[in-house]
Amino acid sequence: MRIDVAFGPHGLVAAELTGRTVMVIDVLRATTTICAALDAGARAVIPVGSMDEALRLVQTLDSRDVLLAGERNCDPIPGFPLGNSPRQMTPEAVAGRTIVMTTTNGTRALLAAAPAGAVFVAAAVNLAAAGAQARRALEEQADLLVVCAGREQAFSLDDAYTAGRLILEALGGRRIRKGLNDGALMSVDLARRYGPRFDRPLAVSASGRQLRSQGYAEDIAYAATVNRHPVLPVFHDRRITVMAGPESVPSASPPAPGPGG
Repeated sequence: MRIDVAFGPHGLVAAELTGRTVMVIDVLRATTTICAALDAGARAVIPVGSMDEALRLVQTLDSRDVLLAGERNCDPIPGFPLGNSPRQMTPEAVAGRTIVMTTTNGTRALLAAAPAGAVFVAAAVNLAAAGAQARRALEEQADLLVVCAGREQAFSLDDAYTAGRLILEALGGRRIRKGLNDGALMSVDLARRYGPRFDRPLAVSASGRQLRSQGYAEDIAYAATVNRHPVLPVFHDRRITVMAGPESVPSASPPAPGPGG
């Protein structure tokens, strides 16, 4: 069994991703918002790396069914109908629509993970669904990579804690340390230190403090609500959609040949 946690997407290369199941976390707030949007009936979320790319992509799609969403420095992007708040992702706003989304950290992490065979979106709001998929990955492939979006290409407490909670879900309560890299060990220790409630580690993190200072305290409380959106978003063929069942998981590519495997 192998479980790795990366505290940021920088430095990931295709060879590290090939054949692996990857879980991407940006609990404050992109992966929380994606879960909320899909649970509210959005057809798909398309992550892109920049505002210009988002605007160009919308021009190639049927604009009647497409919404732009995103943020920079926590605040909505001027001219985009939606920001990066899960509270905006209501059925009235997003049902039946495709959302083109760009954020400071989360969408970049998703794009960095795209070369993997199977990429899933994880947060507190879908912890049980994501944890079940992570457990299946360990049983079938014995290999899991959790990618934290981080904050400004550095460690973030909120994502690391969430990674630890996800790993504990995947392990089903077993106390296993063999096969976990240092990032996974640290994440599990954080999860045990802060306990089962997400609200404190999210609130005291740098991202949480910034959101609170800019008037988004309600988004922190929303993101801390466990299993509010019991969906499993899967990123495949450039789109994030809801996975209907385990049988629809995209196949991971065979591991690249190399030393030791």
